[in-house]
Amino acid sequence: MAVAPDERSAVLTRTRTLKMARSVHAYVRGNTAQFYEWLEASPIAASIPAGPAVWICGDCHLGNLGPVADADHRVDIQIRDLDQTVIANPAYDLIRLGLSLETAARSSDLPGVTTAKMVEAMIDGYLRALTPSVEDDPREPDVVRSVRRKAIGRRWRHLAKDRLEDVEPSIPHNKRFWKLDRAERDAIVALFADEMVRARSLELAGVAGKGRLRVIDAAYWRKGCSSLGRLRFAVLIGVSDGKAKEERLALVDIKEAVPSVVPTTQKGAMPQDPAERVLAGAKALSPNLGHRMIAARLLDRPVILRELAPQDLKIEVDQFSRKEAIAAASYLSFVVGEAHARQLSDSTRLAWRDTLAARDGDLDAPSWLWQSIVAMAGAHEVGYLEHSRRFALNG
Repeated sequence: MAVAPDERSAVLTRTRTLKMARSVHAYVRGNTAQFYEWLEASPIAASIPAGPAVWICGDCHLGNLGPVADADHRVDIQIRDLDQTVIANPAYDLIRLGLSLETAARSSDLPGVTTAKMVEAMIDGYLRALTPSVEDDPREPDVVRSVRRKAIGRRWRHLAKDRLEDVEPSIPHNKRFWKLDRAERDAIVALFADEMVRARSLELAGVAGKGRLRVIDAAYWRKGCSSLGRLRFAVLIGVSDGKAKEERLALVDIKEAVPSVVPTTQKGAMPQDPAERVLAGAKALSPNLGHRMIAARLLDRPVILRELAPQDLKIEVDQFSRKEAIAAASYLSFVVGEAHARQLSDSTRLAWRDTLAARDGDLDAPSWLWQSIVAMAGAHEVGYLEHSRRFALNG
């Protein structure tokens, strides 16, 4: 499929609008900027505690957590998308994750009382991550256990079948992958010829010194929701040690890095370049992913390169049961809590734990968290219906 660069914007804008109209859960995932605008404008904003300044995900929803392989193919459940990462209040990640879980529960026709129990479970899981004396992790829910097992058993052939529709060394042109123009392909070839990018790519591939790397194929990748409209390329490369004739194939995701929409705590402490910021946040929050990423520039824009590992999967939830929803809330909040806690000194971590453990109502969770999730759920329900109406009128 050929879509000229100057035609992409209109196509991708419509695609993004369609994706966000599919459900309120999809709308939440693609609506990061307005989430923070609505949160800051909400009366509850003043009651959100000022947590310690740490790297946060910034877009901490259900789909951005899942199995992530490290350089040695070991799999852990970590944050898997760091486009919006900044140094900021960790409470934002809790609120955004809570909203995502709430909309997933509502999409599963679960009653409101389940949401209340999920918020309690979130705080329980997060506090466990902040408490060094607690040795038992929250129970891994079935929805996480099943995707982890699937991830561990995956190899290159599975990735190729999923992404490329074949194991042959080429990228098909279809609804997902669009043909490049000559300038884009030349720029990608030049990027992998850059000394820093080439050396780092070979290092990540486990090939030192005089290894060979070549670009086999590349395409524009229509992928994601909030990232639609930015530069996004899939690049198939071949890597060898310079001795053997056989190449190891790798699929590299190149994504444009843009300024974050998340309110920051220590703007001066972060790299000014968006790609360097994403890389720094990834290393702090999701080491498995961060140590596999490269910050660079392509077509005069900051980009992040990441080899796609067969084990990297997102958690997909079509339907939650009540029990699964509560278990997922506890476990995924624990994962986020670990990502925050590893950046904190013992004293700061325990002080933040004590702040979150304080109760000011009947709910076994801080009232600011409950009220923030409720306020954001209401705002997003209204926003979703208006978005759907505009889409229907313009569709």
